[in-house]
Amino acid sequence: MAALGNRGTVTEASGFNPDDDSQKLHNAMKGAGTNEATIIEILAHRTIAQRQKIKESFKRSVGKELLDCLKSELTGNFEKVVVGLMMPAPVYDAYELRNAIKGAGTEEACLIDILASRSNAEKKEIIATYKREHGKSLEDDVCGDTSGMFQRVLVSLLAAGRDESTKVDEAQAVQDAKDIYEAGEARWGTDEVKFLTVLCVRNRNHLLRVFQEYQKISGRDIEDSIKREMSGSLEDVFLAIVKCIKNTPAFFAERLYKSMKGLGTTDSVLIRIMVARAEIDMLDIKAEFLKMYGKTLHSFIKGDTSGDYRKILLELCGGEK
Repeated sequence: MAALGNRGTVTEASGFNPDDDSQKLHNAMKGAGTNEATIIEILAHRTIAQRQKIKESFKRSVGKELLDCLKSELTGNFEKVVVGLMMPAPVYDAYELRNAIKGAGTEEACLIDILASRSNAEKKEIIATYKREHGKSLEDDVCGDTSGMFQRVLVSLLAAGRDESTKVDEAQAVQDAKDIYEAGEARWGTDEVKFLTVLCVRNRNHLLRVFQEYQKISGRDIEDSIKREMSGSLEDVFLAIVKCIKNTPAFFAERLYKSMKGLGTTDSVLIRIMVARAEIDMLDIKAEFLKMYGKTLHSFIKGDTSGDYRKILLELCGGEK
């Protein structure tokens, strides 16, 4: 029943009784009207593993799928959050990727957010889940919807072959930095394959060393060079990879900030991150957000959303600090 990570705002509920919870949820939805407060109170304060137990209990005692009942009772962004919370992590990621790909246009941001930030094991699980849930190959679907070098980077990320050791090969790090410099800043045009080879394959410690060397050679941060040399989705995916290597919670803090600043809110991004990171590293994301923007994530969500949607997001955000 434990949480997925140990830096989340959502932790295991003590004294957990799935039968009690499923009965309360049933009562909250039966008859006219819905008691949203009960739904928030229960679902925002249980781990994914605990929610699966509630689902099983609900089916046993009510003879219906809890998810179907929730979908028929709820609407809008509030419904999207609740539906996301009910899914195990790889199922939610696969579901988000499927929605990003199907239909007219592709939500590239979703492909980038997920594939640039997940570990090899997580990606392998997403691929298997996608096949099982949607009857298709994730790689085929991604290839059918993207093109060019952006597609090649996504295919490389989907291969889930990043070295996950911690060793740093000093000579290789210097060579990698040189290769990237010569593939970009030092020439006309950009040899993006060199960036792909280094950024998608090397381990984290090694890449942090490469970034230091790159700064020495070029006098620029690697992120600045990517912005100068590339554009569009390719620029976005390489920046996301670099940011996740440096500091994943800071990457998500920035994504949250950008989803809410200015006019309008990109709810798809806000929902995806709040749901997916709630029991992994939301505490770190909040700390990074405050450090980067001088305001709390809580205050941003509060000012940018309303109703039950706001209430459940604030519960997932956990506390004002």
